[in-house]
Amino acid sequence: MTGSMFDVYATENDGENKLKIQNENAWKFSEILEDPMVKDRWEKVRKYFFLRESTYDMTTRCNIRCEGCYYYEGEKQFTNDNRSPEAWQKLMQTEKERGITYVVLAGAEPSLVPELCEICYQKIPLGAIATNGLKKLSEQIGYRIHISVWGNDNTSRRIRGAENMLISQIDKYKDDPRAVFVYTFTRENIDEAEEVVRLLDQNGCRTTFNMFSAPTGYDGTLRHNEKSLLHVRHTMTALMKKYPVSIWYSHYNVVAHTHPLSLHDLYSCSYPRMNVSKSIGLGRSFRQYRSDLTWNRDVSCCVPDTDCSDCRHYAAGSAVVTARMFRHAANPDTFKAWLDYVDTYLTVWVMGYEKGENLCHEPVAPPDLKVLIKESQE
Repeated sequence: MTGSMFDVYATENDGENKLKIQNENAWKFSEILEDPMVKDRWEKVRKYFFLRESTYDMTTRCNIRCEGCYYYEGEKQFTNDNRSPEAWQKLMQTEKERGITYVVLAGAEPSLVPELCEICYQKIPLGAIATNGLKKLSEQIGYRIHISVWGNDNTSRRIRGAENMLISQIDKYKDDPRAVFVYTFTRENIDEAEEVVRLLDQNGCRTTFNMFSAPTGYDGTLRHNEKSLLHVRHTMTALMKKYPVSIWYSHYNVVAHTHPLSLHDLYSCSYPRMNVSKSIGLGRSFRQYRSDLTWNRDVSCCVPDTDCSDCRHYAAGSAVVTARMFRHAANPDTFKAWLDYVDTYLTVWVMGYEKGENLCHEPVAPPDLKVLIKESQE
């Protein structure tokens, strides 16, 4: 059931029955696919169901230090880097053999060890690199490159300690088809987004959105509150309308990532850190390797040391939301919203995938929260 931005959020907070949640058995999946646009999009995205991800910290080093950085929380920052090409080759071969088809290279800053990134690419050619964009990665590495943007250059100077950061990022990556600029909304930089997105658009760059998700124990001024979440919702929606080509996002991305509830509370997180099941999906296959090539299931998630109750991270959503297909296939509206989300996720993360037009042009409520609470307890 669709509604205005206010309706989608207000009904879940004030308890009023403004949204009519359809019975899950009201629609058969075959009936939903009778819409030719829905069927075409379904056939498009289902080809990528073979993707199985794990993530890898490439190094503990970074060339900047950002306020609220999740990497410099917890024990992983004290790991000794394994710089052996042979060790990384062996790890990637082992990962490939156990069924991993997609890698996310992060760390502190993976561009500081480009030779290791290239080894990963040669072994598993589907993946993405999360970088601050201050060092250009070799074109020999054919991964999608996610360039983190936390505001305009004044903000970057203040919270990231880097001069002329956005200008430098654009200069290095504006003509690079691998690049997508990831604007992370904090509580403080919402009104800078228009300025930044306009500059990126003028330079032919592609943009997607992320939400600052507080590291464990962080209670600084970047952390969101209900007022800032509402502000972000309106800002994202306005920017999507103004820059429909250069922004890769959907209305359901806005719903999922700016909701007062975290991704875990809305959908129940699939990553091992919050998922005890080892029988299927990410609970069985996902590993988060530290820079010494070790991993610990108890703390494995896509963004380790994030406060789960505040997690709205775009990387987490790429798995958490997309894994909930059956919940969203309850009716045409929620399924189209889910398809938009998956289409956006694949565009942002997979080289060569081209985004289609969003099927939904207004917000759609997440599946019934009562159902989610029941399922998360099973």
